[in-house]
Amino acid sequence: MHIIFVGPPGAGKGTQSARLSRLLGLPHIAAGDLLRAVRAQDTPLGHTAKQYMDAGQLVPDDVTIQIIEQRLAQPDAKDGAILDGFPRTLTQAKALDESFARHNSSSHGNEIVLYLKASRGVVLERMKGRWICQQCGSVYHIPNVAPTEAGQCDVCGAPLFQRSDETPEIQAKRYEVYEHDTLPIVDYYRQHGTLMEINGEQDVENVTRDILAAIDARKAALIALEPRVSGGIEGLTSKPTWRGRGDQSRPIW
Repeated sequence: MHIIFVGPPGAGKGTQSARLSRLLGLPHIAAGDLLRAVRAQDTPLGHTAKQYMDAGQLVPDDVTIQIIEQRLAQPDAKDGAILDGFPRTLTQAKALDESFARHNSSSHGNEIVLYLKASRGVVLERMKGRWICQQCGSVYHIPNVAPTEAGQCDVCGAPLFQRSDETPEIQAKRYEVYEHDTLPIVDYYRQHGTLMEINGEQDVENVTRDILAAIDARKAALIALEPRVSGGIEGLTSKPTWRGRGDQSRPIW
């Protein structure tokens, strides 16, 4: 199963992606980290990405999707992956769907999009206390998700740092960009019946609980949608709209 996280900056996508990766055994693919890793490679794709990134420009969608496709083709992603930070635009969302159809025809449609919904005020307050591990990329939000040892990652022990581009002014601008560029893909995935809305303003444990319940509900719905031969019924073809909280998460037809 492919799990796609959508939500504003500071909603907890990185935190929840890392937790799910450990719980489900699926690779956590953080788009920003992946782009930086590819940029450092001596490959044609790496050189192309480096050209744009060094110029301070966004990497074009066609290049980004190539990089994502390349990563999803790795052996550790054969059973699925967790995408964090991609897609960010409607164009990217459509390109990702086309990629799944081309390269993962057997698992196409076996996706869930987790929309971590959080208000502007909440995420801007969270980003003030965000610290990131220099080595493994684990994210902490002080005081809500603080490391055991101040300034040290619980996962790998490396030092933590705060991003230099997370001034209040830049944080507010990032939220505006999210509203303009990324929020439209919520409706896109809702119309496709793959979206589950999660209350991202809860504490970390409750958000994880609701996410796991949503994934279980999605898997159950996919099983129910499998073609049925008995009685001459070929199976349902309509797609569900998802609603619910925690253990009550369920598809509504």
